[in-house]
Amino acid sequence: MIREILKMGDPRLLQVARPVDDLDDPELKTIVVDLYETMVAAGGVGIAAPQVGVDLRLMIFGFETSARYPDEKPVPLVTLINPWLEVLTEDVEEGWEGCLSVPGMRGLVPRATHIRYGGTLDDGSETAREAKGFHARVFQHEFDHLNGVLYPHRIRDMTQFGFIDALFPDSDLATLEKLKPAG
Repeated sequence: MIREILKMGDPRLLQVARPVDDLDDPELKTIVVDLYETMVAAGGVGIAAPQVGVDLRLMIFGFETSARYPDEKPVPLVTLINPWLEVLTEDVEEGWEGCLSVPGMRGLVPRATHIRYGGTLDDGSETAREAKGFHARVFQHEFDHLNGVLYPHRIRDMTQFGFIDALFPDSDLATLEKLKPAG
């Protein structure tokens, strides 16, 4: 089922999500399927449970190709329950980010360039992976959602935050945004 995505301004997006205690809860599988369907329907590259009003440390991310990020390499699709993050470098890179909860906008966001992350997969097994570049950026963005942080909170220079069609008026992304129904 495609769920409504909460938008920036909704106080639920600012809360720290609670850990998943029961991995065998049948509702968990339903939420995972709904998150995946919602992410795909919205054209996203990731989504966290708090974005659909579910107060759990659960996130999905990954894609083969993305109209929202056409120049980025694929990121493996993964569902993570109770994820954790370890930053492996002090190197930070700024990159343009968008968010399903901040529709039609982009901002230049600093992120660590090399991380290790892990958690429980939807089959109950544990995983740990290293990531660099856009893969690391996507994980950190979704992980922030579990801690009540939206990407605009991380922007250092607010002149580098705005509507896609104003920032990049001649881009394919601006054209895509103009074709979307309002709301």
